[in-house]
Amino acid sequence: MLNKNHGAHLKKSYLLFILPLLLLALFNIQNAYARENDPPMPVNVYFFWGDGCPHCAAEKPFLESLVEQYPQVKLHAYEIYYVEKNRELFKEFGTALDFEPQGVPTTIIGRQYWVGFREEYKTEIEAAIRACMQDHCEFDPGQVVLREDSDQVQKPSAYLINIPLIGVIDLGNQSLMISSAIIGFVDGFNPCSLWVLSVLLAITLHSGSRSKTLIVGLTFLLTTMLVYSLFITGVFTILSYVGYLKWIQALVAAIALIFGFVNLKDYFWYKEGVSFTISDKHKPKIYQNMRSTVANQRSTWGLIGSTVVLAIGVSLIEFACTAGFPVIWSNLVSSSNISAGFYILLLAVYMLIYLLDELVFFGMAVVSMKASRLEEKHGRLLKLISGVVMLVLGVVMLGQPELMNRMDTSLVVFGIALALSFLVLLIHQKLLPGFGIYIGTGLKKKQK
Repeated sequence: MLNKNHGAHLKKSYLLFILPLLLLALFNIQNAYARENDPPMPVNVYFFWGDGCPHCAAEKPFLESLVEQYPQVKLHAYEIYYVEKNRELFKEFGTALDFEPQGVPTTIIGRQYWVGFREEYKTEIEAAIRACMQDHCEFDPGQVVLREDSDQVQKPSAYLINIPLIGVIDLGNQSLMISSAIIGFVDGFNPCSLWVLSVLLAITLHSGSRSKTLIVGLTFLLTTMLVYSLFITGVFTILSYVGYLKWIQALVAAIALIFGFVNLKDYFWYKEGVSFTISDKHKPKIYQNMRSTVANQRSTWGLIGSTVVLAIGVSLIEFACTAGFPVIWSNLVSSSNISAGFYILLLAVYMLIYLLDELVFFGMAVVSMKASRLEEKHGRLLKLISGVVMLVLGVVMLGQPELMNRMDTSLVVFGIALALSFLVLLIHQKLLPGFGIYIGTGLKKKQK
């Protein structure tokens, strides 16, 4: 039998074995209670977006719903299209996470990032947030790159107008609007389209009918505007899908440079060698179609229909003259990821200003019943201006395309192009001939 002392020792042994287990259980319960009642760990979500980007607009409400669902989530949103400081910040985040920023929306949580926005990203983003809430993010890039004044949402400067069906537009930073207006204006002074219109009006005015001139002129202008708009929209659609590729951007810049050099060559040696003008072999056919359209006795609808067919045919021939600026403009707009409504507004501005010179030319002809013909010297001057503008835009697109994202710098770019055009004109027409130096065919003709 066990004596009392042995039994007491046995009880003490049990207590010594059980007591650590009880203490360990109490410690775990206390820690679990503490974890449940500790303030939640903050989770920083960094959201880089662009004003007008449809995918950004789709993701933003989702992120805001996560902020409501998880109070510890802090959303930092940075608009990069119009705020240069935020673009620099975007690059710094890319450096911290060892990736190259390519587009918006880009969402960053800890070491994870998502470019674009898809349905499956919702689950991944929420899982990343929950993981950071539970174990705390091992790395927060914001703590590395953010400065004291940079974690606030920055907005463009305020010159805001609200346009129905389009939305709010900041005129203070709306460089796309300015660029569209200027490119459309320069593109409008196209020697091909002006030559065709001048010939058509001259033939129509021979009929002596102002009403026929109005019908033919307006139908021709509206049709060419529609065809040109469809062409530009097609180029824009293609670049919207592939424009983010760097080699596409370089290709567009190369196209701008090629068109610029050829147009500049046409100023000095008009229609010699490679030339983006209407070929002389097409002109007899164009003359014949114009005379057939105007001279034949037709009803009003027949006259409109034949003019539409004529305008479409001439537009297809003119594409070689006009393709440069639409490609440049489409690349500029597509790289900004604007909304469909804003694209329509920009295209409307482009086309209205593009047609401005032709409408003035047409209006003067209708009022006076006289038409002026576009001479070679006028075509040379237009080629000079468009060529220099294309060359400057091509260089900017290769070197610093972000200059076209601000109104002040985009105006400077176009101002430099126009100044260079007049400088070339001054040197070529005045200074060099003073020293007996004549370059190109235009001045040689003057001497004869």
